[in-house]
Amino acid sequence: MRKKKPLPLLRGIEISGVAAEGKAVVRVDDLVVFVPFCVPGDVVDLQLTRRKHSYAEAVVARIVRPSTVRATPFCPHYGVCGGCKWQILPYAEQLRWKQRQVEDALSRIGRIALPPTSPILGSEQTERYRNKLEFTFAERRWLTTDEVQTGDALDRSPALGFHMPGCFDKVLQIDECHLMDEQADRIRNEARQFAIGQSIPFFNARTHTGVLRNLIIRSTTTGQWMVIVVGRAETEEEKHQLLSVVSHIADTFPTLTSLIYVVNNKLNDTITDLDMHTYRGADHIYEQMGDLRFKIGPKSFYQTNSHQAERLYTVARTLAGLTGKEMVYDLYTGTGTIANFVAREARHVVGIEYVPEAIDDARINSALNGITNTTFFAGDMKDLLTDEFIHRHGRPDVVITDPPRAGMHPDVVATLLRTAPDRIVYVSCNPATQARDLQALDVDYRVEVVQPVDMFPHTQHVENAVLLRKK
Repeated sequence: MRKKKPLPLLRGIEISGVAAEGKAVVRVDDLVVFVPFCVPGDVVDLQLTRRKHSYAEAVVARIVRPSTVRATPFCPHYGVCGGCKWQILPYAEQLRWKQRQVEDALSRIGRIALPPTSPILGSEQTERYRNKLEFTFAERRWLTTDEVQTGDALDRSPALGFHMPGCFDKVLQIDECHLMDEQADRIRNEARQFAIGQSIPFFNARTHTGVLRNLIIRSTTTGQWMVIVVGRAETEEEKHQLLSVVSHIADTFPTLTSLIYVVNNKLNDTITDLDMHTYRGADHIYEQMGDLRFKIGPKSFYQTNSHQAERLYTVARTLAGLTGKEMVYDLYTGTGTIANFVAREARHVVGIEYVPEAIDDARINSALNGITNTTFFAGDMKDLLTDEFIHRHGRPDVVITDPPRAGMHPDVVATLLRTAPDRIVYVSCNPATQARDLQALDVDYRVEVVQPVDMFPHTQHVENAVLLRKK
């Protein structure tokens, strides 16, 4: 076979910007090159790893001169773990590039008239801000390049950590994670050490053998904690091993609000279709947002940055401009967080969500807070939100929509245009698909406010809230 021509080494290249997926970007002649683990201003030698007609991917072979804005990463797993890729960028710079990301997407993809973008709302907490993490047990831990080169490859002890990017069967052992409160580190490390000491087998994703599969940890701003241990238990011995880990966690961390275990004998890791067994405490925890309480069960969705979620929803409520007289539709309502958050300033709120269990949570949360002017429906948005549905439940004066990353289905956009609410508040975690939908709505609506909100410091992700008003 013909050998492929080796890709070239580019010397002395100055990184010029930040691109998608947390990568840096630079243009070399007519070639756009994407590079991980760089910041604007770095002068580097780049080894191309992949080349297409108009773009290429590369890795840093050598840092010739670091950027004046380069920061020192604070996490010991930086560069190997797939998360928090922007640790080497100071937080003020992260915010600047996130705002630019929103502006570029809306102008380049949307191609519509836009007002000046409001300054991005940064997060007061830039470390340990998450309220939920999911870790994976693995029979043998992933070895880093440094470990292989230094001879530490003999240590193939079991791992409890995160999947390597793009690998279903490779898990990086995590000793310390700066995404969640230190209590999460203590729980995770204690569970791993106990299981190793008791010779309880960790799961092997290729052979589907072993007992321990996943560890899910949730917390709230009120100080409540939920731990979920997921394991395979096809025999009484395996169930005994699983429960011994759960029992040890219960004894070591007696203040846990909720301790749950799940038996998962399937070939995949999803647990939403499985029974939850409460081992100790309650089967739920409570989060506080403003003057509202939200019940969070083991299957419940809740924004993973609690403090910034309240800021984001406050922005959405403010943009909605409610006076107490409006009929509001909350599309993709999830567990009804936004719907309940705005309900006391609206005449009535209709929430629609695909997942029936989430709608159950939404109704519980309304009842929990004494809110009686909400109605929730479960179903596929494009099939449920029809002209007949709107005729039956009332035309909305305001629509709040917070779709998944893929954005809204064209049928949903078409229904909104026919329904013609006075205002639409569009909250998005993907400015690119948001821009596409704004272009479709531009026929009847103008964008009046663009407000980015940073929910996830040290990552490339950004939320954006937009107010549209009928022309």
